[in-house]
Amino acid sequence: MSTFVVHSTVRLQHTDAAGILFFANQLIFAHEAYEKFMEHIGHSFASIFDSSDYIIPIVHAEADYLGPLRVGDAITVELTIENIGNSSFVIAYYIRAVDGTEVGKCRTVHVTADRNSQSKIPIPASLRNALERFRESSAHVDP
Repeated sequence: MSTFVVHSTVRLQHTDAAGILFFANQLIFAHEAYEKFMEHIGHSFASIFDSSDYIIPIVHAEADYLGPLRVGDAITVELTIENIGNSSFVIAYYIRAVDGTEVGKCRTVHVTADRNSQSKIPIPASLRNALERFRESSAHVDP
């Protein structure tokens, strides 16, 4: 299974009053990894917003807090494509501390929709091909 890896650092704005990562902010790290992943596969949001007739809203998101992270902690977010359907795809994110311990995980469901009507549409061929190529490769991409 292919993995796209993003490195980051927990900043003060990500934490609660005790200096520990606020659990919902795991989704911020997940979304940053998603944006970088989309750029990596040639479907940056700038190009989607500028020249496509579709949008990709997130229709479901979940996060599991598995362990604490503190201000200054280095982390990695490992992104994998969990499923590709007709009009949707699912991404799983594994958040790890610098020692490799899994401290959180997230999952997002993305649906492709017509930009004007916002009705669900099949995943456009170029996006589907890019997602499938990545999913089927054995790559461990660390940009």
